[in-house]
Amino acid sequence: MNLDSFSKKILRLLQRDARQSVQEISDSVGLSSTPCWRRIKEMEQSGVIQRYTALLDREKLGLHICALAHIHLTRHHEGGVESFEREIAACPEVTECYSTTGEADYILKIVAADIKAYDAFLHARLFNLPAVAQVRTSVVLREVKFDTQLPL
Repeated sequence: MNLDSFSKKILRLLQRDARQSVQEISDSVGLSSTPCWRRIKEMEQSGVIQRYTALLDREKLGLHICALAHIHLTRHHEGGVESFEREIAACPEVTECYSTTGEADYILKIVAADIKAYDAFLHARLFNLPAVAQVRTSVVLREVKFDTQLPL
C-alpha cells in the first residue's frame, strides 16, 4: 500500500496513542474527520493496521524474568517445523518468536514470574517438543529500549 504524508502522520499518532478520537487525529494531521476516518478504515482493511492493543508493564504484573531462548531444531522437515511453530504459538509465556538465520533456528522472547517458573516452562514445554535439539538462554538484565513504534 502506498501511503501519503497524511496516512503516515495518522499512523505515527496511532502508534503513539491508539485511544485518540478520530477528531483529535484529524485536528493533528490537518484533515477533516470523514477523510481521516476513511483513511484509518482503509488501512485497517488492507492490513497495514493489524490490531489495537494495550502495552502492559510486565514487572508490575509479577513477570520479573525476560529470557531470549535460542532454539536449534533436530529436523527441518515441513511437518516438524509446522508442529514446532504451532506449539510455540500456543504458549502464552512466549511473547515473540522469530525464525532466524545464523546460529539459532528460532529466537523466542519468554516472560515468567521468576527463574523457577522459567525452568518449569523449559521442562514442561520446550524440552518436550520433539523437534527441539538444543536451547540456549540469555536472561535479560534490563531493557534498554522497548518500543513498538515503526519508523515512518
